[in-house]
Amino acid sequence: MAEAYIVDAVRTAGGKRGGALRDWHPVDLAALVLNALVDRTGIDPAIIDDVVMGCVGQAGEQAFHVGRNAVLASKLPQSVPAVTIDRQCGSSQQSIHFAAQAVMSGTQDIVIAAGVESMTRVPMGLPVTLPMQHGIGTGPFPQSIRDRFGVSMFSQFVGAEMIAAKYGFERDDLDEFALESHLKAARAMGQGAFAAEIVAVPVVNERGETVMHNADEGVRADATFQGIASVKLLQDGGRISAANASQICDGASGVMIASEAALRAHGLTPLARVHNLTVTAGDPVIMLEEPIPATARALSRAGMTIDDVDLYEVNEAFAPVPLAWLQETGADPARLNVNGGAIALGHPLGASGAKLMATLTHALKARGLRYGLQTMCEGGGIANVTIVENLAR
Repeated sequence: MAEAYIVDAVRTAGGKRGGALRDWHPVDLAALVLNALVDRTGIDPAIIDDVVMGCVGQAGEQAFHVGRNAVLASKLPQSVPAVTIDRQCGSSQQSIHFAAQAVMSGTQDIVIAAGVESMTRVPMGLPVTLPMQHGIGTGPFPQSIRDRFGVSMFSQFVGAEMIAAKYGFERDDLDEFALESHLKAARAMGQGAFAAEIVAVPVVNERGETVMHNADEGVRADATFQGIASVKLLQDGGRISAANASQICDGASGVMIASEAALRAHGLTPLARVHNLTVTAGDPVIMLEEPIPATARALSRAGMTIDDVDLYEVNEAFAPVPLAWLQETGADPARLNVNGGAIALGHPLGASGAKLMATLTHALKARGLRYGLQTMCEGGGIANVTIVENLAR
């Protein structure tokens, strides 16, 4: 089978809700990432075969095919097609999978996998809540699904509490993990660890000056355990708070994937090789547990053990998710989310998959390590796993 190579991977720095990126239309934000990939690789944009754009909140400014609109807003010619996909939080990780699969099949040579989410301008859940507010329909879950699973609704917050209880994590465990996420992210920022992956975005500051947004807004270098522990729980008697869950975030990300023939034809230097692509699905009620069996399956298919992997990016949707993953896989905590995770850096839903891949591939390069594994929990009880091999050592 043909190989698929990651030529470059970039992301915007995260913007807090109502923060630095609030004035950016998500289409323009996504277009900026597409332009950056073209500029950094030096390719003729007309040779791009396709753009696969992940986005969860496909309403308002992210409706009517945000992927195609991003192409039209970018320097890519109108001849470049695009598709917008939704695999919930794993949308742009699935974009990477689809792009790599197209290249590995031999049907396409250069594909950009990307993602975008402005959670300020298109609030989380809007595609569900807006029709309901106008009396349109009864919501996404018919009675047949509710009867089958014995629930009135599916909730990621309930799923997070269920995982914490199942694996024996108390609130202190979750808050300690959250604190470490902030400290790792602050350390990484101080060391310039994100410089190679971040595309700066021009924004207007409070003084009316145009400045470059190039640092993740949500990171708290002064975070303390006491401060995190003081945040109100999301439900009485629970363990989850806003402080040990991922931050609402605006952002865009993108990964250029190419065939070996395209590397040669266009003088491209690969950053990494796609080693394994896996997606699995399980219980939609607990929902967020699926990265555990998905990782086992990916490693088995790749002929690897968890110890063969040098760095792991496991999305910090809620602290119990990566903690349960660590416990069940036996992975080395020192290799997990080494530059912090979504608790500190933010989780821009449809952009998070390619965002994590940007962080993972550049971290492998910076450390001279070989294999990286990325996974995340997704709505409906789905999980993607992507294993890559660093070629930039």
